[in-house]
Amino acid sequence: MRLSRRALLAATTAAASFTAAPPATAADRDRHRQLRTGFENLRASAYAPLRGQRVGIVTNPTGVTRDVRHIVDVMHADPRVELTAVFGPEHGFRGTAQAGGSEGRYDDPATGLPVYDTYLKSGQALADVFTTAGVDTVVFDIQDAGARFYTYIWTLYDCMEAAGLAGRRFVVLDRPNPVTGRSAQGPVLHKEFATFVGRQPISQAHGMTVCELARLFNGEFLSAPVPLETVLMTGWRRAEFYDASALPWVPPSPNMPTPDTALVYSGTCMFEGTNLSEGRGTTRPFELLGADGIDGRWAAAANELHLPGVHFREAYFAPTFSKFQGKTVGGVQIHVDDRAAYDPVRTGIALLVTAKRVWSGFAWRSDNWIDKLTGSTHVRTAIDAGAGTDEVVAGWQEELTAFRRIRKDYLLYK
Repeated sequence: MRLSRRALLAATTAAASFTAAPPATAADRDRHRQLRTGFENLRASAYAPLRGQRVGIVTNPTGVTRDVRHIVDVMHADPRVELTAVFGPEHGFRGTAQAGGSEGRYDDPATGLPVYDTYLKSGQALADVFTTAGVDTVVFDIQDAGARFYTYIWTLYDCMEAAGLAGRRFVVLDRPNPVTGRSAQGPVLHKEFATFVGRQPISQAHGMTVCELARLFNGEFLSAPVPLETVLMTGWRRAEFYDASALPWVPPSPNMPTPDTALVYSGTCMFEGTNLSEGRGTTRPFELLGADGIDGRWAAAANELHLPGVHFREAYFAPTFSKFQGKTVGGVQIHVDDRAAYDPVRTGIALLVTAKRVWSGFAWRSDNWIDKLTGSTHVRTAIDAGAGTDEVVAGWQEELTAFRRIRKDYLLYK
């Protein structure tokens, strides 16, 4: 651990974090508490961290106010900030592209601002985009889903690295982790399996906000820390799910339609690494799982495990796109009945184990994509060797404990 560097960065970030002053007493805080996002606190400060800067923002449809105006439209109309460029991630700034796609370079019809494509760009190539855009400061405001393989946090990482290379400041606006920030869960990525669904060794469910992740990236993983400022939320508590925020939910990507999707995603996205449907092409992606030839035995086997906080329903569905398009398949629907007790990653492992046991057609994707999603060969090889859920989960506990120790130094909220 680079303790001196971490302490220095923590102090720097703390000094550069902006929040609104809370009410005076604990009773007042409870009575008057309302969550304010990083953007709300930025605007309340009259855009103090951006004063005198040409600003570019990395965002997507989730970058909205609580009355669902896009922050790009709000900032563009405000003379107190000089917004000059927008940078679109996977799915695009306005969200028109499906998984694995982006919107390319265009001028935004609503504001006339140039929109640059960041998807699959990193390092010097992305630094060149920031240079071409002529910005002094890059701002990041995107709603995360709380899972390592949700690519927006690696867009954050790549943009921080590129901003450093281009000599730009970097400002992160915070939003809630929709599935709480209570704890980190699941396997930790091994560096040899690094891809865009996991650049650095964090756990599968990280339990952090984007500002906390930015501090972690700066303190642990970037070879040269970027000049970083964080604009924090006020009124958010780590144990709260998204519905406690009273904020509108805008799908961060086409297959993340509700906070319920995010709740299961860090476990069931592992089914992308199999020949089963992960529910894409249905109204309940990642809550519906299945394949041709699966029947009620899978739901029965999963229910026999008595996993905390969840039950499984025998389900049949016909995806409109992706795997098994237009074909009726059998499987399960996940019904979470106690969010506080539910462990999405352990549940996902249990579903993989039981699917392999009850369905003879089970197979991993031929490219071993499961290894990229889980961060090592452990999950695949353990399940292939006949390991049960507890044995698979036990295999990553030492690495998870080590990550939790690192993570603790970068948390910003109680």
